[in-house]
Amino acid sequence: MIVVLFGVTGSGKTTIGRLLAQELGWKFADGDEFHSNSNVEKMRHGVALTDTDREPWLERLREPLVKSVARGENMVLACSALKEKYRDRLQVGSEIRWVLLKGEYATIANRLRERQNHFMNPDLLQSQFDALEEHTGSALVVDVNATPQEIVQTIRKNLLI
Repeated sequence: MIVVLFGVTGSGKTTIGRLLAQELGWKFADGDEFHSNSNVEKMRHGVALTDTDREPWLERLREPLVKSVARGENMVLACSALKEKYRDRLQVGSEIRWVLLKGEYATIANRLRERQNHFMNPDLLQSQFDALEEHTGSALVVDVNATPQEIVQTIRKNLLI
């Protein structure tokens, strides 16, 4: 199984992803690590990425997913995947389970004000909310107001892992 945690910046994808993967003994991949230097610089300077900017990023994200499916390996991937078409590109097999980490704008904005050492400019939060297309398929939607451990337990319970 591959669990893909998606949502806007500051929703806790990396924190929850690492915790979930550690608890399950699965591989973990962070979508932020797959961005090109030019994309990181754009985001650092408050410039929202375009679909064209995201194309190579999505292609790089597909690689570990395809490899995990081929090897029958379990993994957790944390990535924004804000649009349905991005998620369609990442749906490399029936093993993928989608989890939307969802929170109110004010909650996420407060988190971003406290976050340190991350390239994402907090001024881009509204553009992320504007771009987010909630999954029309069978995604599990989890409220980010719970503690990280509670969120992990909700995911495990609902995905039976």
